[in-house]
Amino acid sequence: MNFTRAIVRPPARSFAAGLSSAGEGPPDVDRALEQHAAYVRALRDCGLQITQLQPDEAYPDGTFVEDTAIVTGRGAVLTRPGAPSRAGEVRGMAQYVRKFFAEPNVIEAPGSVDGGDICEADGHFLIGVSARTNLQGAQQLSEHLARMGYTASVIDITANPALLHLKSGIAYLGDGVWVADQAVEQDLRSQRAIEVRDLILVPAAEAYAANCVRVNQVVFVAAGYPQIRAALQSRGCRVVSLDVSEFKKMDGGLSCLSLRF
Repeated sequence: MNFTRAIVRPPARSFAAGLSSAGEGPPDVDRALEQHAAYVRALRDCGLQITQLQPDEAYPDGTFVEDTAIVTGRGAVLTRPGAPSRAGEVRGMAQYVRKFFAEPNVIEAPGSVDGGDICEADGHFLIGVSARTNLQGAQQLSEHLARMGYTASVIDITANPALLHLKSGIAYLGDGVWVADQAVEQDLRSQRAIEVRDLILVPAAEAYAANCVRVNQVVFVAAGYPQIRAALQSRGCRVVSLDVSEFKKMDGGLSCLSLRF
């Protein structure tokens, strides 16, 4: 898919009060704002028009907008995040999603879905069942996607506590090329509805870099992970390294910071 738009929200001053299991200490909010601004500039450099929302002090995790909706070329789905403290983020995002998708579908209780658990590959959606996305939510999402003409399948990552979301461990770059954490390699290869022509396995020391993002002709990768950068460049990818160290402290990554469509 060629992206033309993105929705983003800079971190609020309350960012450090958000959910985190990283154990790396509190983020520097001023530095996070600088990193977010650089991320937005990179999206603009890829030709995307940006809808930038105001920071919301009531929701420290609100900068991770990807978790609130799944947006596709044929419609959108408003999610129901697995962390109760994030429920209000969806209500805030809905008004903006409806500017582009008049009647988005909705995940209903008892289902839960975080957008970070959803990875699209050429019209097929991998849905991660995790601590944040449950089976009921995965089933609802599959049904919504089927009505849009897409297919979907489930990867259960609950046995891999190091992966908060499915996209913490995999990324699809197009043309059958994948980046994956070794913990989900076999799960990925077992998916019959997708093509795994080339799989870049992420070494344990660079596990965080599995959450890279293709934006049109560019691949965004977290700065500080030279092996993955080299592997991508060896395959002809144009790579842009972005410092997201302060978001890493809060369990977030590159894909989390925007809704791209």
